[in-house]
This record gives sequence, C-alpha cells and structure tokens, in this order.
Amino acid sequence: MKLLSIAVPCYNSQEYMRHCVDTLLSGGDEVEILIVNDGSKDDTAAIADEYAAKYPNIIRAIHQENGGHGAAVMAGLKHASGKYFKVVDSDDWVDEEAFAKILSALRSFEQGQQQVDVIISNFVYDKVGVRHKKVMKYGNALPEKQIIGWDQVGRFRKGQYILMHSVIYRTQLLLDSGLDLPRHTFYVDNLFVYVPMQYVKTIYYLNVDFYHYFIGRNDQSVNETVMIKRIDQQIKVNKMMQQQVCLQAIENKRLQQYLYNYFEIITVVSSILMIRSGTKENLQKKKELWDYLKQNDPWLHYRLRRGIMGQTMNMDNPVGRGIAIACYKISQKLFGFN
Repeated sequence: MKLLSIAVPCYNSQEYMRHCVDTLLSGGDEVEILIVNDGSKDDTAAIADEYAAKYPNIIRAIHQENGGHGAAVMAGLKHASGKYFKVVDSDDWVDEEAFAKILSALRSFEQGQQQVDVIISNFVYDKVGVRHKKVMKYGNALPEKQIIGWDQVGRFRKGQYILMHSVIYRTQLLLDSGLDLPRHTFYVDNLFVYVPMQYVKTIYYLNVDFYHYFIGRNDQSVNETVMIKRIDQQIKVNKMMQQQVCLQAIENKRLQQYLYNYFEIITVVSSILMIRSGTKENLQKKKELWDYLKQNDPWLHYRLRRGIMGQTMNMDNPVGRGIAIACYKISQKLFGFN
C-alpha cells in the first residue's frame, strides 16, 4: 500500500499540468499520482500517458468521458491505493520542502500505528499580479504537530476555513463517509471537505505552506463573473451541503460550530453573488434559497437568519443590498479571494 494517493483532475490542462506533476514527483515511491484525464480535447491525455510510461511505479493515467471536477475526484478516489488521499488541481502545485515534511509526518503515523483522520496544512493564494501572497494558516485554532480531537480545537477566525487545498483525508474515511460528488457541477470542493468532516475524530496540523492555489485566470471557475453565470451550480452545492450534513444532530459542539460557520459562509457567498448580479431573476433565486432552507431545516435557517451576515444578506432594498456588497468588498481585500 502506498502512503499517499494524489488525484490530479485534468481537463484541457496541457499548458500547466507538467509543473503540477513535477512538483508531486518529489514525493518519490511512497506517493501514488493519479492523473485523471476528464475527457480533455487537447494533449492532456498524451501528457498523462507519457508520465505514466516514464514513472510506472508512481503515476497512473486514468481516462474517462467528461464528467466535471467532481467526477474526476471520485475516479481518483476509486482507484486510490494509498492510506491517505489528497486532491491537487492541475493548475496548482506543491512546495517540495513542505511535501517532504508532510510525508515524514504520515510515515510517523504508520510507524506508531496511529490513526489520523485528517491532516491539515497551509495553502498559499497564488493570485496573479499580487506581490505579497496571502497564506491561509491555522495555528491560532489548531495546535501544531499534535494528534488532537475536536475538543482541543480552538476558535477559527471569520474567513478562515479548511478548504480542499488544506486537507489530506484518510482514504478509508472518505470511502466510509459515502462521499459522492455530483457530475458536471462546479464548486464541489466544498462538498469534498464539508461532508466527510462530520466523521473526523482525529486531526493533525502541520504548519507548512504546502499547497499553492493559483488564482486569477479570467476563465477560472472562482472568477466572480464566472460564478455569477454558474450561480445555479453554486446553489446546488449549497443545498447539497444542507442535505448531506444534519448540523443539529452533531453531538460535538465544536465540530458543529465549525461546520455551521462553514455552511454560513457558503450561503453568504451564494447570496452575495446573486445580489451582485442585480437581476430580478437572481434576486428571486436568493429568496428561494433562503425559503428552501427554512422549509428543509428550520433550526439551521433560524440560526443563519438571526446572525449579522444572515440579516445583511436579507435586507431586500437597494440600501441594504449596497451594504451587503460593501461588506463583501471589504472581505475580498482582507482574505484575498476573487
């Protein structure tokens, strides 16, 4: 069994996937790299096969019809043989020195027969045109280099969340969680992190800047204009998060609070994008989303609606919407997202 499986979802990635894979190769034979060609129309498939032929003990090329990012992640998970599982998107990359420290930690867990459900590390917002890159760290909330449970987790700041870039899950936990990402849907990375987290019992934080998250291409799915065009997919993921995790039933209060805060920010993002679009159609969709939450999870809706962000998102007049947009712009500057 490999120590770590890394899925690399690829769709028309010929221009940048080599840099991603080359950084992952620094992990050596303990790592399995699963390049998932998701129906690409360029030379992605040929590049994947080239790497698989050159590094047969490390790299596997998986080819499938186009199913979107979620389908590619699930294909990687299906074929994973590693004790732990990581997703690295093909336009991103990892720091090789930090990678060595990650593998050392995973190796020590195996040698000590210690079961760790999720390993968390820092990621860098590698935003185009920005000299000083924002780094998402977790030292204020998570003790370093300790296997802990949720009762030892401190308070996360607003805007500080464990994203796909931050996590390495134990593979069996992902399989046991019933994770099933939808096809042809963007923003499923939120489901990948959120749904299995409810089953996490043990956490390990390594304070290294491991993952470099490239952000800033005009066609990128997290570009604000693109997100508004795909708002129906954002809403779909938002609803699936509510459907697949019953927050009220989670017994550990710190885990419940963390997942609540995560759900709140996703709902705020959905809402603000619809407000930003300014169309009657999208403002109606915002109302329908909040009505859906009220009907399907009154407990969750009540908590969201009485919070400051929930109140701000539901000020249904031009002044209120202006306040919501102003708050959003401030958050963009503070947290560095698109």
